[in-house]
Amino acid sequence: MMKISMRNFDRAASTATTVTKRSRKGIALVEVIVAMVLLAVAVASLASLIYSVSQSSLKATGNAYRNGVLMQEINRLEGIPYDSIPVGTTTISVSTAPYPHTRVITVTEPVAAVIKNVTVVITPTNVKFKPDTVSFTRTKARTSRVLCTDCPTG
Repeated sequence: MMKISMRNFDRAASTATTVTKRSRKGIALVEVIVAMVLLAVAVASLASLIYSVSQSSLKATGNAYRNGVLMQEINRLEGIPYDSIPVGTTTISVSTAPYPHTRVITVTEPVAAVIKNVTVVITPTNVKFKPDTVSFTRTKARTSRVLCTDCPTG
């Protein structure tokens, strides 16, 4: 059997503890500076992330309002009778919150009393939001004359 002397272990342990007990003057200031630099780098990267997320949110909000206004105008123009849609250009300015904008509605009638082409252009007042255009065609509904004896033609 082999015997291990513990005398050398005790001497090495006492030497190691005396070496690490030296005074550390000035080290705390360097540690604080390094910690502040690391914190600044982390905060700067988070700030750019927050900025990009807020810009994306702003665009999404503008798109949602614009799509809502477009759908409102399309539903209105598709819901009214064909003969009530005036031919020409109509401009409507909305200056109230949450979505101030200008609507330009252009109606043309390439085939008289049969087809109307409608174009709606939404231009937001805020330049961060993009404008949008939608076009559709309205046709005059044909009525069924199965039981009608005195219906007008057309």
